[in-house]
Amino acid sequence: MEVIKAYISDYFRWWSIPHIGAQNVLEILVLAFVIYYILKWVRDTRAWTLMRGLFFVLLFYLIAQLLQMDVILFLIRNTINVGIIALLILFQPELRTALENLGRRNILPSITNLTGGSVHTRFSSRTVDELVRASFDLAKEKTGALMVLEKDIKLTEYEETGIEIDAAISSQLLINIFEKNTPLHDGAVILRGDRVTAATCYLPLSGNLNLPKALGTRHRAAVGISEITDSLTIVVSEETGMVSVARDGILRENLTRDDLRQELIEAQKAMQETQSGRRWGLFGKKHEEAEEEEDIFHEQD
Repeated sequence: MEVIKAYISDYFRWWSIPHIGAQNVLEILVLAFVIYYILKWVRDTRAWTLMRGLFFVLLFYLIAQLLQMDVILFLIRNTINVGIIALLILFQPELRTALENLGRRNILPSITNLTGGSVHTRFSSRTVDELVRASFDLAKEKTGALMVLEKDIKLTEYEETGIEIDAAISSQLLINIFEKNTPLHDGAVILRGDRVTAATCYLPLSGNLNLPKALGTRHRAAVGISEITDSLTIVVSEETGMVSVARDGILRENLTRDDLRQELIEAQKAMQETQSGRRWGLFGKKHEEAEEEEDIFHEQD
C-alpha cells in the first residue's frame, strides 16, 4: 500500500504546476514582447517572404526525416552553419533597419545623446513660410521636389552624397534648385535649421511592401529616409503636383497649405521641447531665456 501511495505521490508531483515567481512572470512578459515585435517586424518587411521560404525548407527536411532520406539529411545537416551565415546576409537590410528603429526610440536619452544640445538647430517661423510657399509654387507648375528637414538625427552621411550649398532657406532658392533641366534638380535637398546644406543628395528607398505601387522613386525615398531617421520630408509630385509629407515611415498625401504648415509647426515645437529639455537639464534657466531671445532674432530677420 505504501508503495502505491508513493507512486501516486510521485506521479502527481511530476505533473504538478511548478511555483511561478515574479522573476518567471517578468521573463514571460519580456519574451512575449520580443516575440511580438519580431513577428511584427517580419510581417512588415520582405523578411516575411524569406520566412515563408524557410518554412518550406523546414517542411522538406521533416519529410526527408520521415522517409529516411539519408543523403538529403546529411547535406542539410552539414550545410546548416553556412545557412545561418546566409540568413544573416539575406536579412542584413532588415536587421539594420530594426536596430536603427530601436536606437531611434531613445530609451536612455541622457546616455545615448552624445552630441549635446547645441548641435541641433530649430528652424524659425520664417522658414516655415518659405517652405510652404516653395512647395505649392512648385506644385502649381508640377515640378518635382524632395526636401528633407533634419531634426535630432544628423543627416551628414546623406549630405556627403550631394553638393554642398550652405545658404539661407528661401522659396526662390528652392524653386531654382528644383527647376527642370538645372544641374541640381535631381535628388533631395537637405535642410538644417534655417539653412540649405546640400542638394542632389541620394536617399535610401523604402522596402515597405504596403506602399501603393503607383508611388514613384521620389516618394519611396521620402518614406525610406523617414524610416531610419526622425526627419520630416516634403515631396512634390511631378506627375500630379500633389504635396505630401513623410514622417516616421508614414506618408501623408495630398496636403493643403494649412496641412503642410501644421506639420512643420508640430516639427518645430517638437524640436523646441527637445532643446528646452536639454538646456534646462544641463545649464538651467539662463539658456532657456537665451533661446527665446534667439527665436525673436529669427522672427525679426
